[in-house]
Amino acid sequence: MTDNNAVSVNDALEADRYEIHVAGELAGFADYRRLDGVIDFLHTEVFDAYEGRGLAKELATASLNHVRQQGMGALPHCAFYRGFIQKNPEYVDLVPEESRAEFGLA
Repeated sequence: MTDNNAVSVNDALEADRYEIHVAGELAGFADYRRLDGVIDFLHTEVFDAYEGRGLAKELATASLNHVRQQGMGALPHCAFYRGFIQKNPEYVDLVPEESRAEFGLA
């Protein structure tokens, strides 16, 4: 039996973005650029048909956990990621200490 609401997040390296899929369909993404030791999150989008399901939060959680697993840092230039990290202080340590004030995380 297949779960028609199965959600997965993957790092689409070739597209420089994390993607979130629902039942195998692309539902949104978070664009980034890789810098020296950090992932710079630039823009997040969840498609209209998938709004209101908490997918952006799930995308941010999975991608930031992946960044942590890789031993990298994160720069939340994307307003959604910045707000997410402000509301979830367990991710503040991913932002380099010298950059935290820039993102209101000091």
